[in-house]
Amino acid sequence: MVNEETTTSSVVGESGVTASCRRSIYILLMTVSVGLMIGRIFAIESGTRGPNGQRTPFLSANDRSRWCTVRALVDQGTYEIDKLVDGKDANWRTIDKVKHRGSDGVEHSYSSKPPLLPTLLAIPYYVIQKTTGATLSSDPLYVGRLILMLSNILPMVFYFVLMACLVEKTGRTNWGRIFVLTACFFGTFLSTFAVTINNHLVAAISVLISIYVAWHIWYDKERSWWRYVVAGISSAFAVANELPALSFFCLLGAGLCWSSPRKMLLGFVPGAALVATCFFVTNYYAHQSWRPPYMHRGDGSVLGSWDLSEVTELNQSHLSVDLAEQLAELKNTMGSDTTVQVDEVDQRWVIVNARAERELAIVRAENHLEIRDWDNWYDYEGTYWTNQNRKGVDLGEKSVMRYAFHMLVGHHGVLSLTPVWLVSLAGCLFGLRQKGKPLLALVVVVGTLTIVCLVFYILRPQIDRNYGGVCCGFRWLFWLTPLWLLVMVPAADAMAKRCSTRILGMCFLGISIMSANATLNPWNHPWIYRYLKYLGW
Repeated sequence: MVNEETTTSSVVGESGVTASCRRSIYILLMTVSVGLMIGRIFAIESGTRGPNGQRTPFLSANDRSRWCTVRALVDQGTYEIDKLVDGKDANWRTIDKVKHRGSDGVEHSYSSKPPLLPTLLAIPYYVIQKTTGATLSSDPLYVGRLILMLSNILPMVFYFVLMACLVEKTGRTNWGRIFVLTACFFGTFLSTFAVTINNHLVAAISVLISIYVAWHIWYDKERSWWRYVVAGISSAFAVANELPALSFFCLLGAGLCWSSPRKMLLGFVPGAALVATCFFVTNYYAHQSWRPPYMHRGDGSVLGSWDLSEVTELNQSHLSVDLAEQLAELKNTMGSDTTVQVDEVDQRWVIVNARAERELAIVRAENHLEIRDWDNWYDYEGTYWTNQNRKGVDLGEKSVMRYAFHMLVGHHGVLSLTPVWLVSLAGCLFGLRQKGKPLLALVVVVGTLTIVCLVFYILRPQIDRNYGGVCCGFRWLFWLTPLWLLVMVPAADAMAKRCSTRILGMCFLGISIMSANATLNPWNHPWIYRYLKYLGW
């Protein structure tokens, strides 16, 4: 199974292609892919202009949220982004923000994204600023593009090299190897996302690094300590960027424990602990909370209760004397200037102090009112993330079945947009029939992870069933890309034996490449969605 140079002569061209020739083809394809990604970075700009007519490489509210943190950290020495998002420059405004009280006791705006990745991205920006004097404020287009080259393109080159090594090792035919790597270089949405800072690209690269070192540990018996440490760091970093990758982390940890419990405990665990420590420390330093922003989306703990008779006065934005006294006991900062904001949609009331900061929430229960501590960082004046302000896909799909359909084969479909994954599905079936343990174990792991993630997203509440928002594909599954590519190998080898299956595979690949390149800006709806909307469907 590994590195077999002799293949059946019935496959066209197989007998005349050596390993050296294959590597030349890999390098050629990779060069074209990297060149295209760099070209897109230098071609695409924001659709808005700053006060001085400035353009930026910031393409959506999602990536602008992280760019704001990067700039605030280096230019202002803080995670607070008020001065950026509330300014006159539209290039820095974002809806992906939260608002809560900072360490100074005053409410500030922050990025809603976990701060670890922006903190790491602030390092190259700091170096660029100190060595060239250029800043994201004065030269956002050129500084931003340089950061993207360092943070996206270089890791993608490393990703391509690791994938080529694994495909070369596991493939059996020339055509099959080249097919899989062509899909890797051109036919997935990872290359689409190389033009913007995002967590999905980072998570996918981290997963591949984990698989690469684990492969050498499991099957090549290269059980050096550093491989366990790298596996722990990379798999934990995948989780830090994609929470569902926790399932991958657990399966990988279990496998490494099986290979060597001692090295797993003394290598893998400390590596993972390092990433976890960085994740929670940066989060606490930014938000004074161990929980990331996305875990502050509801009312806090119950502090007390009150009679339903208060509803009338609350709806009139008034507090009775008795209720005001109880609230003052619960919150020392409550004073005579306390006001009530009515949220008729969610049947709740927000208690705001004299500084216009939210202190408490009063929620209507079955037969009483619950007084809760304030903990909804997404609820602030002008927020997009309320039921009445959301629009489009962000309203959430009501039907679970409809959501599953469009997620798999519909307008955001994994298989309809990138049908090359049908070859990966066939590869899983071929892998189950293989006698070789490496492929069988990989198929079981990948199949398990895919099913777990699909079920997780399909069964999310309606508010989260939004297909990943405005995006070129179902981005929450992008971190599985390297795993799907690896299980594609046995099916690609099988397809190499017949002209008809090769043609079918190339059709799947062609559609996938088209989808990955159907838009320069990945923060656009998929081409299928746009055409269906145009047709009124």
